[in-house]
Amino acid sequence: MATVSQQLEKPTPYYVGKGKLEEIRELKADLHADLVIFDDELTPTQQRNLEQALGEKVIDRTALILDIFARHARTREGQLQVRLAQHQYLLPRLAGQWSHLERLGGGIGTRGPGETQIETDRRLIRGAIKRLKAEIDGVKRSRTLHRNRRRKSGLPVTSLVGYTNAGKSTLFNTLSRAGVTSENRLFSTLDTVTRRIRLPFGDEMLLTDTVGFINKLPPTVVSAFHATLEDLQDADLLLHVVDASNPMASQQAQAVEETLEQLGLEDRAKLLVLNKIDAAQGNGARDIPLNPRYRRVSVSATKGWNIDGLLNGIQDVLVREWVAKAI
Repeated sequence: MATVSQQLEKPTPYYVGKGKLEEIRELKADLHADLVIFDDELTPTQQRNLEQALGEKVIDRTALILDIFARHARTREGQLQVRLAQHQYLLPRLAGQWSHLERLGGGIGTRGPGETQIETDRRLIRGAIKRLKAEIDGVKRSRTLHRNRRRKSGLPVTSLVGYTNAGKSTLFNTLSRAGVTSENRLFSTLDTVTRRIRLPFGDEMLLTDTVGFINKLPPTVVSAFHATLEDLQDADLLLHVVDASNPMASQQAQAVEETLEQLGLEDRAKLLVLNKIDAAQGNGARDIPLNPRYRRVSVSATKGWNIDGLLNGIQDVLVREWVAKAI
């Protein structure tokens, strides 16, 4: 495996310049690579041009993320959302899938089999998208009922957010003993899980774990997972979990903050949780750009370090929010 990069003022029909394209072609031949991945979302035309120029399968960042999501989706809801995102991504790219048939078309006033097949596939995919959206609407209605019940309970809601693989699910399990899937891999959690937690002074709250974020989270994914992300709107407090052992901790935290801003949650009460401090070695987590009014707590979810300190911090912030709302 090898990586190449280039800075351009604007993308080209091949996404990269001609010189860089030739470099990729030579590198592919040297490595006998049969797949080329681009760390950005390609247009259908760019993807088609690149595959013709390189003679190998080309996928972009969005396709890779959707493939990982598809492998990890376990519940019906998660699978529905992944399938919707996959269909929405595929629809504008159908022409490239059938370019080899378009050349078989007939004469003037006739339509070739390639064009007919594209039209058929587009109709099928649009139908599938419509059905998936209808099923997801049913999920959203069910979620709305659950949220209404949570509101009636009067319990505050705290949601875990963070970059994928920051240790959110491990921390969720440590706090709730819920047994949620927790693995050292990207996007191991795609489904929202909620548990009741007791705070140090005896009060209770609801703790929610949800899908991890990533830099340049594709709009297709955000749109498809809107039903899941809507749960964040009801949170009284967001626990922004950061992998303090990661050298890219600051950049990852900034990516999460940008995603929260896109969701209209930039002003929601937050507590910054620096996780994995047992493995951290001064990797710059202290330099994370976050509003100074947000409190920071360092923990190790796997070791159970300073979990009481985290619970006390959660309680302090929630009490502060309750007082502010009462004024």
